[in-house]
Amino acid sequence: MDKINNNNLLAKIRDVPDFPKPGIMFKDITTLIRDKEAFAAAIDLFYQAFKDKKIDYVAAIESRGYIFGAPLAYKLGAGLVIIRKPGKLPAETIREDYALEYGTDALEIHKDAVEVGKKVLVVDDLLATGGTAAAACRLLQKCGAEVSCCAFCLELSSLPGRQNMPEGVNVWSALSC
Repeated sequence: MDKINNNNLLAKIRDVPDFPKPGIMFKDITTLIRDKEAFAAAIDLFYQAFKDKKIDYVAAIESRGYIFGAPLAYKLGAGLVIIRKPGKLPAETIREDYALEYGTDALEIHKDAVEVGKKVLVVDDLLATGGTAAAACRLLQKCGAEVSCCAFCLELSSLPGRQNMPEGVNVWSALSC
């Protein structure tokens, strides 16, 4: 296969109209991650962007954030923190409610997930309105973490995700459309 570039990676993402509700054009990354070369190239893009940033933890958002967060944490030599939907973590949690483009939801993290002052990179598959990632940042900040950046495989540039991030949190995207 020819060398993977950003255009090749974008072409691997499937559009699914009217999911999860009418009017939403869902960007399906499963078609990218099933291609071993494209998936490796995507993880390498994340790694190259953050390899020199001295990240203590990668915080991955349920559930597609885990796909990118786990291998990235491994490559960076960082710990992995998981952020989940309510009721799925076994120890004491803190919760953050948020709005998203097709409704409302909430996220939880273990209260002791990160130590005060540790540098955290938040990872998810897609940035749309920013509600989910902003909620994840607020959870980590409640734990005393320093959220250095939010990183995404794909950013929907027509939506206000970047503008909705908490003050001082940078945004990085491997791909944009």
